Amino acid sequence: MLAHAFAPYGTTIAAVLAAAGATEPSHSGDGSHDGSHLIRVWRLVKEIAAGESGADLEVLAVATLLHDCVQVEKTDPRRAHASRLSAQKASGILHTIGWPAARIAATAHAIEAHSFSAGIAPETPEANILRDADRLDAIGAIGIARTFYVAGRVGSRLYDPADPFAAARPLDDRRFALDHFETKLLHLADGLTTRTARRIGEQRVASMRAFLDVLREEISPS
Repeated sequence: MLAHAFAPYGTTIAAVLAAAGATEPSHSGDGSHDGSHLIRVWRLVKEIAAGESGADLEVLAVATLLHDCVQVEKTDPRRAHASRLSAQKASGILHTIGWPAARIAATAHAIEAHSFSAGIAPETPEANILRDADRLDAIGAIGIARTFYVAGRVGSRLYDPADPFAAARPLDDRRFALDHFETKLLHLADGLTTRTARRIGEQRVASMRAFLDVLREEISPS
């Protein structure tokens, strides 16, 4: 099923999944990084790549599939190393299917550079495109849904009832899901590097701001 979603590279994706011993990547119970996340990112990758030049779409398909193949919870101190660990695991999988070394290296770099927390600069078209696509899936309506889903998983509160929008307290998105918008999500689009992603990013940030305006009316203390 997942391999078909990565058309026209379904055969390659099926081979990668077989080498990994799975029909689709494990998401360790995290519905914010499951197969539907991979499909959304792949759709964004294709849309962004259509406006760029020089990117290897098959490398991007495989990098998209494997970019979260090692998952570390957001509350785990090892979180910043997750993309490097995923790149290492992906390289091993791709060696087993006989991919050329240059394409393995390109895939690994795209994977390790996609992460916000890793702080690794993308140096190739594939790395820029994957990073932009993954960040776009963290914002907009789907970003709102994922934020509150993750907050529930890790036991965060939705917001601080006394000061929902942190007017007189430090932001703390580990305690309050709503703080994550100002801490990170509203600013993610500032780092997008491709023209198509910047256009989509503007729209998604606007939708988050509209949501926050309505939420402010509903929850702010009178």
